[in-house]
Amino acid sequence: MNTRIQALTAGALAAIAASVAIPALTGAQASPAHSARVAHSRPGTSQADLLPAIERKRLRALVDADTATAGRSMAADFQAVTPAGDTLSLHDYLGSVKAGVIDYLVFKPVSRIAVRPSGDSAALRYKVSFDLVAGGTRVTHKGWITELWERRDGRWLIVWEQATAIPNNFDLFLQAIEPSGQS
Repeated sequence: MNTRIQALTAGALAAIAASVAIPALTGAQASPAHSARVAHSRPGTSQADLLPAIERKRLRALVDADTATAGRSMAADFQAVTPAGDTLSLHDYLGSVKAGVIDYLVFKPVSRIAVRPSGDSAALRYKVSFDLVAGGTRVTHKGWITELWERRDGRWLIVWEQATAIPNNFDLFLQAIEPSGQS
């Protein structure tokens, strides 16, 4: 094992030992709020490791049009960029789902949800299968989702979401993005 990895491992083990030993030696107890925030952690995992499960729960809630559940993991300043290039605020997005303007039939990861943590933020990226009715038009395709999550007051919340469609017919896609008047 190289020296850098050994040092990082030793540092991580020391931090874990200190987090257990110091409260035990001093008689200190974690606050109930702190206990609730870390209750779902497993030994050897970081808080960011919880994000794929949180995201899957949010996606299931969107399919079920359960905007209350979906909204609990979404920041008040959330913005989504749709495959059509439109931006939606939290209010507009959840309002559209609740009203049935956006009706997710399937919104499911078809790849591993990759997590890239950095302090109190993390980027998520995964391939997704979409089957939805948007504004009365049924759309079925694959896509990529890229998201920015932030930990605020001990909770992970999605702040930005970018959905990129993978065209079912690449030739039609190329025609759709040609400059006007050149088809």
